[in-house]
Amino acid sequence: MSDLPGRIAIKEEGPREGFQFEKGEIPTARKIALIDALSGTGLRQIQLVSFVPAKNVPGMADAEQVVAGFTRAPGVAYTGLWLNERGLERAIATGKLDIRGHLNLTASETFLLRNQKRTLAENLEALHGIAAMYRRRQVPMDRISIAAAFGCNFEGDIPVGVLLAQVRQMLAVAREHGFEVRTLSLADTMAWATPLSIKRVVGAVREAHPELQIGLHLHDTRGMGIANAWAGLEMGVAQYDAAVGGLGGCPFAAHKGAAGNVCTEDLVFMCEEMGIETGVDLEALLEAARLAEDIVGHPLPGAVKTGGSLRTLRAGIAAAAAA
Repeated sequence: MSDLPGRIAIKEEGPREGFQFEKGEIPTARKIALIDALSGTGLRQIQLVSFVPAKNVPGMADAEQVVAGFTRAPGVAYTGLWLNERGLERAIATGKLDIRGHLNLTASETFLLRNQKRTLAENLEALHGIAAMYRRRQVPMDRISIAAAFGCNFEGDIPVGVLLAQVRQMLAVAREHGFEVRTLSLADTMAWATPLSIKRVVGAVREAHPELQIGLHLHDTRGMGIANAWAGLEMGVAQYDAAVGGLGGCPFAAHKGAAGNVCTEDLVFMCEEMGIETGVDLEALLEAARLAEDIVGHPLPGAVKTGGSLRTLRAGIAAAAAA
């Protein structure tokens, strides 16, 4: 238990992850309503939209309108996602987002071909262009990430050696373009991770690159999301991506049960009960989760929004005892 962090940082990705994955059209005003609700929960980073072609991701066709309509809250960073220079230009043009760059590789070539129509070699070469773009536009960049880091529905388990080689390659690209990387995000894009593989991979990365902070992006397709987050906490990981209500999934995973990221309120609840600070008001977050469920019009997998927080139950028991 000695490696448990005293505080974690959560990047909320529900608006982007969820609304790009949902099948029906969601009104722009309702997307904005969820973002504004999340802004009042104490979360310090919220990813709003993807700047990608609408023909590929119809749920992001109104990205600019969403960004134009939300209300910024003090102390909250609002970000977007892009895959190329055109996407970055769109994000910058909003004049309203916190623009920070990152470099991304994908551990599975088959998945990469389906997702971005690139080979691994082409993906690595493209990183030079992306890093040069950030340098040219004076966009700060200190983060790298690897998708499908723990396994792939098309290729199976990803050897740790492959992962470490990709980390070295990205660090070399960043250095060549004058950037210092501080954080490595490992994405369990297709939910192959288990608590054992989380510990094995995080341990190997930490041993090879003790200078890097590690973040986890954990999908919950096989019900391992919160268990994998716990394994990450035991390894001292203090940065997590999460999605309110468990919104979202991977539209390119070719898995009919592909689920969203680990549920934000369930993660906050677990940390709260363990004495790990998140800075998040759980009750406000639960209200946002119920709003998200209402917006999409179907049940979302988050458990605590239904079961409630123990803090509320304890308060009720104490009040009854005092009466």
